[in-house]
Amino acid sequence: MELNMIELKKLIESSLAEDIGTGDITTNSIVPEGSTAKGIIYVKEPGVVAGIPVAEAVFRFLAPEIEINRRSTDGAWVEPGTVLMEVAGDARAILTGERLALNFLQRMSGIATRTAALVEKVKLYPVRVVDTRKTTPGLRMLEKYAVRVGGGFNHRYGLYDAVLIKDNHIKVAGGITQAILAARQNVPHTVKIEVEVEDLAGVSEALEARADVIMLDNMDPATMREAVKLVDGKALVEASGGISEETITAVAKTGVDLISVGALTHSVKALDISLDIGEIKGL
Repeated sequence: MELNMIELKKLIESSLAEDIGTGDITTNSIVPEGSTAKGIIYVKEPGVVAGIPVAEAVFRFLAPEIEINRRSTDGAWVEPGTVLMEVAGDARAILTGERLALNFLQRMSGIATRTAALVEKVKLYPVRVVDTRKTTPGLRMLEKYAVRVGGGFNHRYGLYDAVLIKDNHIKVAGGITQAILAARQNVPHTVKIEVEVEDLAGVSEALEARADVIMLDNMDPATMREAVKLVDGKALVEASGGISEETITAVAKTGVDLISVGALTHSVKALDISLDIGEIKGL
């Protein structure tokens, strides 16, 4: 997915309002108005960078005339000491925007790095690693963008763009068949219908009801393999539930089409990135 610049502007505005409040009292009391400075943003650990355009947008929101020199690009593998970008101009704007720009960069780069590691594990198999809706509220666009930067793919964006019938929907509807038929009668023909199943009987029922995508929830690889044979290309097959670096290759070998990993966004480690004024220190 691409960054929606209108949404990004709103996100930056609300995030800065949360951080600045009535004013950056530290910067404004120390740095004279009109002062200039040069900041260098660099990484302190290896990983895949994501969020450079977002960090730039933060500084330009605060000072449209600020000079930005991008030294890297989203999707690049970076080593410690790699300079991502240089910012020069209004010192107050640089210091005030520093934390927000880094917060975005660090989290997005962490997601891209984790995604790239998982994608690497399954590169020999015709399968896609996809994200979920387990994102940080308010940051979904950035986090799903970071997944794409890391080589992964996006699942549905929200509740409105695809049908995903989960266990609780099935319980309320009275069964897999009833849930799929109800969805089929009430959504446009352009909308795909996916259903979550927990066993091979559920796979058979979902097939009979003509689900477009069948999600295998927390199945072991042997059962997944049987499910793929049972589906036999009549629907897309997605594996989900507790998948990690240690298990993803075995899951890919079962022949599933998609592997969804909530941990790409819900519990990722941020990449260590800093901004120094003047020159890099501490490396």
